[in-house]
Amino acid sequence: MIEEMRPVRVTRRKAIVGLLVLGALVEAVLAIAVLANDESKPVLATALPMHPVAGTFKPDGTKLADCDAQRCTEQAFGNIAYRQGPTRALAAFDVKYGDFSDPNCHRVAHAIGSASLARNKGNVARTFAQGSSSCFSGYYHGVLERSLVGVRGYEPETLGAVARDLCRDVKVKASLWLAYQCLHGLGHGLMITTGYTLPLSLKVCDRLSTSWERTSCNGGVFMENISTLYGFKSSWLRDDDPVYPCNTVAEEDKIKCYEIVTSRILRTVGGSWAETSEICAAAEKNWVTACFRSLGRDSAGQAHQDPVKIRELCAEARPYDGEATCITGAAMAMTGNFKSGRQSSAFCTGSPAEMHESCFYGIGAVMVLYGPTAAKREAHCGSITAVARYAAQCLRGGDDYLRLVSSGK
Repeated sequence: MIEEMRPVRVTRRKAIVGLLVLGALVEAVLAIAVLANDESKPVLATALPMHPVAGTFKPDGTKLADCDAQRCTEQAFGNIAYRQGPTRALAAFDVKYGDFSDPNCHRVAHAIGSASLARNKGNVARTFAQGSSSCFSGYYHGVLERSLVGVRGYEPETLGAVARDLCRDVKVKASLWLAYQCLHGLGHGLMITTGYTLPLSLKVCDRLSTSWERTSCNGGVFMENISTLYGFKSSWLRDDDPVYPCNTVAEEDKIKCYEIVTSRILRTVGGSWAETSEICAAAEKNWVTACFRSLGRDSAGQAHQDPVKIRELCAEARPYDGEATCITGAAMAMTGNFKSGRQSSAFCTGSPAEMHESCFYGIGAVMVLYGPTAAKREAHCGSITAVARYAAQCLRGGDDYLRLVSSGK
């Protein structure tokens, strides 16, 4: 199977150049590894990805007030969504989980998404329109995972035909954010539906129409691959090679793999930022930068968005010339977490001056999903900084992302 993954699919290669120029895309802000430290040693507690096995949601009598265990809480929130609708469930969810620093919130959001799809009798577009991105878009992931349960036949053509239709609805495509969430969640669903068969899932993503659609789908595939939930571990992981499978997949698939790889590396090295930085520095030549962006995302999660702590963690990459990239990756994660560049702007300007412009570029590349029109992006970038060249970089990040989306390649 590894040999299947080695050849480069040349027909897509030119399209991938746009991805490399743009740098980190939003998949990189959706998975955050959190390290919880006790007095004796660091313990890795993964906030994302923690995805329940997809299945048909069945409501029961479980109530939130009766729950103090994780699966009970998932079921209780699902019951609210199924009986009262996702708006009520997500409002209660936001109250309970606050800033979404609880590692378990993503799984609960999955349950709400799955239950909402059942309530809407499988209508993906309607369910998406009723959702929110709370706790790193767990709701959308749950919707897409469950929507693939009934597919018969695990051939790329069969799954690909279903996959293409799922994210084409006008209600989904009307919003760049919803379209992205649909494609990214599709990648998660493909992995679960195919029993975590990575090559097959990537082949199904290849059936999508444009480079942006394919790589957005790939991001979900690779994120799901590093999940180790309910005692299950993907066969496409190696304890003796924490970078695997990024160093074996086709060239155009590597960016999405490397932009999440540190969530895997940190687990294998006991949460050592210094050792993870060293591994990133030794990664394949063209993908070192993507690895350090991934480290920035994980730094933001570990620090619970605290700017001082993030900078301390990113400083571990300084000996390997990865600090600036780590800072940019963290800024993108903060922007995605708060759905605003205000907090990440303060973080950027508090970092070393030579990092400011790339940091604001990253903010713009994320915020474009929330406000893709030129007027909205200009207003947002202008509101988070009084420095013209930083605002210009913020706008450029969004422009480059939109060019990638609209390239049609």
